[in-house]
Amino acid sequence: MAPNSPSRRTVLTVGGTVTAAILAGCNGIDIGDEPDYEAGDVGDIDGEERTAEEMIAAESVAKQEITEGVTPLEGITIVDHEFVLEDGYLGSTVQGTVENIGNDRIELVEVRVRVYDENGTQIDRYLDTTGDLSGGSEWEFQVVILEPPADIADYDIVVLGTPA
Repeated sequence: MAPNSPSRRTVLTVGGTVTAAILAGCNGIDIGDEPDYEAGDVGDIDGEERTAEEMIAAESVAKQEITEGVTPLEGITIVDHEFVLEDGYLGSTVQGTVENIGNDRIELVEVRVRVYDENGTQIDRYLDTTGDLSGGSEWEFQVVILEPPADIADYDIVVLGTPA
């Protein structure tokens, strides 16, 4: 081997990275892109905290475990979203609509919502997911937030996906 030639391991590593980047580009995945969250407004919400029973029910439907492998996709967009205080165990929620503006089916769609207190400190992150969103179709999501309404000053939101 010549003194300045790359090792076999280096060639394979670079080749694998380039191949993965090319394949990801063909699938509409932007490697290295951070999700672009958009701001949401909570407004003046006057609501009570959940009871212990309501909290147990809310914890059973609230989702916090993100899905690995979802990324920003050009084919999905958030049409609308708003903070909604529901009666009963649902309590604090963010609801809205996501649209697949492309022609191709999206295997998995995930809406992530980060909630903040009055100091701008992130309290937590919640999400909702769906599968098999066909091209040109919409999905109405509901993200259940476990924090009491009085603790939430702002939120931001993003939609991510996995192409089929």
